[in-house]
Amino acid sequence: MFKFIQSVALFFFFSISNAQIQSDPEIPWVRIEQEFSQGGSWELHLLPTQDELYVPIGLVRPSGDGPYPIILIGSGQGRMGIDKIQNQMELQRGLMSRLVDRGYAAAFINFRNEIPELYNQVQGSSLLFDNVSGGNRTLRSRASLDSDDFISIIEHVGSLSYINADAVGAIGSSHSGEIIMKAVSDSDLLAAAVPAEAAVREYLLINDLEAPRDESGTELQLQDVDYVRTLANRDGAMERIQRINTPLLVMGRDDDHLQGVFTLLYEWSNEAGKDVTWSSYDHYEHGYALLRNLSDGTFRPDAIQEQAFAEYMEFFNAHLQ
Repeated sequence: MFKFIQSVALFFFFSISNAQIQSDPEIPWVRIEQEFSQGGSWELHLLPTQDELYVPIGLVRPSGDGPYPIILIGSGQGRMGIDKIQNQMELQRGLMSRLVDRGYAAAFINFRNEIPELYNQVQGSSLLFDNVSGGNRTLRSRASLDSDDFISIIEHVGSLSYINADAVGAIGSSHSGEIIMKAVSDSDLLAAAVPAEAAVREYLLINDLEAPRDESGTELQLQDVDYVRTLANRDGAMERIQRINTPLLVMGRDDDHLQGVFTLLYEWSNEAGKDVTWSSYDHYEHGYALLRNLSDGTFRPDAIQEQAFAEYMEFFNAHLQ
């Protein structure tokens, strides 16, 4: 039944005049040409994950054959499917244009929604022989996670003829920053990564059930790194950090309610001897590093955002160019 649904979905997209099913030895993926509201085009990719579901990304690139370095951009949770990609491609158009002008491809990513704490409950997954229905089908040893989808996205862009698979970088804000940390612990596919305001509560095994919250009762108050250190499982977190081979630029935000979490990620990565740099800025906006277009469609980063952009572009240039 699932394969039938996949076939129907692929037929639907293929029937759109600007959609193409791309050849692949095993599993096809879909490319659909899209237009920005103010002119110019981008590509919507629907790509298969480890369990053969499809997730969307939006991609822009310089003209020519490449191969180009690429920077993956993520914000928050996996949600809203294609709609999130279409919305974010408009919001991130200014940033992506800058990257293209500097010789980079860029892609805004999406993945399945998070299953809270499941990453801490499962080990690595594998493919299992199907001893029920026969044939050459394989089965998953556990449910796939949003971080597995991110690894599939890295593998996908690395397989594109115009992308340099050895020069894939990523910047992610909030939960997307935590996704980056899981990926660099579980693979060596990223050449450089910027976890920006990375909500690494799960990654650092932080037990925050009794932690203070704001007046609404929803927003954790974890500004103090010494307090956060008492909540985190150092041994478990350090085992993950020790597996990292990717250079990191950890970015915080001075008054963020999770600043202690961001700081602890840097401190333990540095203590583990990893190639890691710390930077924090005093900015009012969560996700300031992503340089979103304003609500009127204009692109006017403020002075602090420009400083942050200059810093992480120097970092990416050093590792991807």
